[in-house]
Amino acid sequence: ETSREATAEAVLSTRPDVIERIFAAELPKGDALPTARIAGIMASKRTPDLIPLCHPLPLAKASVDFERRTESVRLLATVRTRGATGVEMEALTAASVAALTVYDMLKAAQKDMRIEGVRLLQKTGGKSGTFEAAT
Repeated sequence: ETSREATAEAVLSTRPDVIERIFAAELPKGDALPTARIAGIMASKRTPDLIPLCHPLPLAKASVDFERRTESVRLLATVRTRGATGVEMEALTAASVAALTVYDMLKAAQKDMRIEGVRLLQKTGGKSGTFEAAT
């Protein structure tokens, strides 16, 4: 058993006016970012129910943060545990579901949004050691 942590990202691309509405919490379905944060955290805990052969893990931390860009929102999910297997899938699941939640809450404002760049950014712990994605 080792301490393990992984961070993943997803990027939701949309128009600048829609980005403004997201960060002003002016959407018909409500405030998208807190809802997406909760959805991502919940998804990280449900990863073994969604992805075949993923082990249930006792998560010590799960968080989702947002970075505002001109034509996109970068969603960053970080998951931590102490165990015999890594939390990469939990971080990727959290980032993906958080992005899907923002999409769902925005689809009335714009239908041609894109969710792109879902990827592992870094992971620590375990036999394979530390991994850092190229920028």
